Amino acid sequence: MRRRDFVVAAPALILVGCKNMDAGGALSAAGDLAKAASLTDAEVSGYAAQMVAAQDKQAKILGASSKYGQRMAKLTSGLQSFDGLKLDFKVYDSNQINAFACPNGAIRFYSGLMDAMTDDEIRYVIGHEIGHIKLGHSKSRMQTALATSAAQKTAASSGNTAVAVLADSQIGDLMAKVVVAQHSQSNENAADDYAVQQFLTKIGSNKKGAVTALEKLAAMSGGGGGWTSTHPAPKERAERMKKLIG
Repeated sequence: MRRRDFVVAAPALILVGCKNMDAGGALSAAGDLAKAASLTDAEVSGYAAQMVAAQDKQAKILGASSKYGQRMAKLTSGLQSFDGLKLDFKVYDSNQINAFACPNGAIRFYSGLMDAMTDDEIRYVIGHEIGHIKLGHSKSRMQTALATSAAQKTAASSGNTAVAVLADSQIGDLMAKVVVAQHSQSNENAADDYAVQQFLTKIGSNKKGAVTALEKLAAMSGGGGGWTSTHPAPKERAERMKKLIG
C-alpha cells in the first residue's frame, strides 16, 4: 500500500555536519542575515544536501523499477547536467500535488503530482524548478532559513568535524522555511519565464504544457497544500503564460 500525504516538514529528521564545512564558524553568525548572505555557494549547497538527504531518508523514494521512476528517468534523460547545473531527480511516494528544488540541484517530485499531469506538463514543472535553482531563488531561501531558523544555533555547536543533531522542532522549522514556505510572485514569474523561454525551448517540448499545468493547479487550489500553496496564483500565471507563448 502506498503511503499518503507525506509531510515535507516531517519531524523525525537529523541534520549532520559535513567534515569539510565550518559549521562552527559560518553558522555561528548565521543569526545575522547579512552574514548568512555571505555564505558561499558550496556552503549553501552543502547544507541543502544534508537537509535533502534527511528528507530522502524519511520519505519513501520510488525507485528506477517503479512506473514513476521509469517515467521520471524518461522525462529527465540527459538532464543530469543542464545550464551549468548538476541535477538529481527523485520521486516520493505521496498523494500530495507537490515538487520542490534545493540549491544543491536536488529536485523532488511527489507521485501525486505526476499522476495529475501529462508528460508535457511535468516537463514544464521540471523547467520551473530548475529555474528556481538557476536564478538563485533556492539559494536565497536557504540563506534566509539559515539566518532565521531555530536550527542555526544547534548547527553552530562545535567545530568542523562535529555532527550537529537538530531537535525535531528545529529541523521542522528549517524545512518549512526552505521547502514549505510560499515563493514570491516575482520569483514565480521569473521561474515560469525560465521554464518556457529557456528550458522548454532548449529541449523542444510543447510549451502549452505550462498553461494546462497551471490551469490544473488552479482547479486544485481550493484544497490547499502542496504546490498550489507554495507556488501562488496559478490562475493568473496561466493567463500570463498564454500571452507569453502567443
